[in-house]
Amino acid sequence: MKRKGGLLLILGGLLLLAAAGGLGAYNVWDADRAGVASEAALETLDQRIPVLEELDLPEELIPDHILNPQMDMPTQEVDEYEYIGRIDIPVLELSLPVMESWSYPKLKVAPCRYRGSAYLDDLIIAAHNYDRHFGRINTLLPGDEVIFTDTDGNIFNYTVSELEQLNPTDVREMISGDWDLTLFTCTLGGQYRVTVRCVRDTAPAL
Repeated sequence: MKRKGGLLLILGGLLLLAAAGGLGAYNVWDADRAGVASEAALETLDQRIPVLEELDLPEELIPDHILNPQMDMPTQEVDEYEYIGRIDIPVLELSLPVMESWSYPKLKVAPCRYRGSAYLDDLIIAAHNYDRHFGRINTLLPGDEVIFTDTDGNIFNYTVSELEQLNPTDVREMISGDWDLTLFTCTLGGQYRVTVRCVRDTAPAL
């Protein structure tokens, strides 16, 4: 009986190891899939975002979002998803498209606007902790650069000010404060939210 019990324990341990290995393999596959999906969306989006400095625009032209900051952010549709622009974090060599609104299925494709607007200086962007999404934003330091470009080609430059670690239920804390840009993702296991607070450097470039 003891021998049989020992065999059952060994078998159970092997099954647990196999399950853990399978879960690890799935997580790697899922992260890679998300990276490929976001890169494909960004490639298409970049073809549609104008480079304003290359356009022959009158110097006195004032962008619509400055005249009317309350306006909705323009979007571009890519593969049935609506995007409001792209985000670049040079120190992480990270460039990603940003969807217009968030949902759990959308987060499996690309970062999403959680709420707010770049025009009102209260934009909040969420993403999964995939390595090729926001998995490394916990390594950002005050002074690091973050750039957001909307689908009209307007560029918004930010500087990281501080990092916070919030509980998943701290929605009020997430949206509070006078921050121009907030990036957040969950820690491994989802116990906390890594939150990066940024301030805008200057008025958006044309």
